Amino acid sequence: MSYTFTTMASPVGELKLVANGSRLAAILWENDNPNRVRLGAMTESAEAPILLLAVAQLEEYFAGSRRRFELDLDFTGTEFQKRVWQALLTIPFGETRSYSEIARQIGSPSAVRAVGAANGKNPLSIVAPCHRVIGMSGKLTGFAGGLAAKERLLRLEGCDWAGAGRTGELF
Repeated sequence: MSYTFTTMASPVGELKLVANGSRLAAILWENDNPNRVRLGAMTESAEAPILLLAVAQLEEYFAGSRRRFELDLDFTGTEFQKRVWQALLTIPFGETRSYSEIARQIGSPSAVRAVGAANGKNPLSIVAPCHRVIGMSGKLTGFAGGLAAKERLLRLEGCDWAGAGRTGELF
């Protein structure tokens, strides 16, 4: 597979947007672990229509005028990971879910840690909103873009995640 990419400045740092043909395949963070998301060779392209559309929609999101993304996505991962990532797409703007809630949603209630691992490998951060997944206690937990970026995204969406009546679990 051949991927194209472009970069954009954002309030949470420089983002690298990666396309596979006409679908968005990844959004990578400025200091992202290069092994977090496995992609093939990439060529820079500021003209790919999906990348232009993704940049425009992300800019609207950061400006507060977009709550939902309308992009064709290319999730590459295991079937379990894809189920987790699809579940992320169902979390409404301004709301959070716990790893345990996502595990129950995908029909694997005992797979809380596996959900956490899949969340960490989410190739489409922000668009597939893994930042909306928090610990049961309300604590912010790991995020590829860093906890400061996760907090900033949650604040941008007006999320009230501190506690929210949740108790008990590691994830």
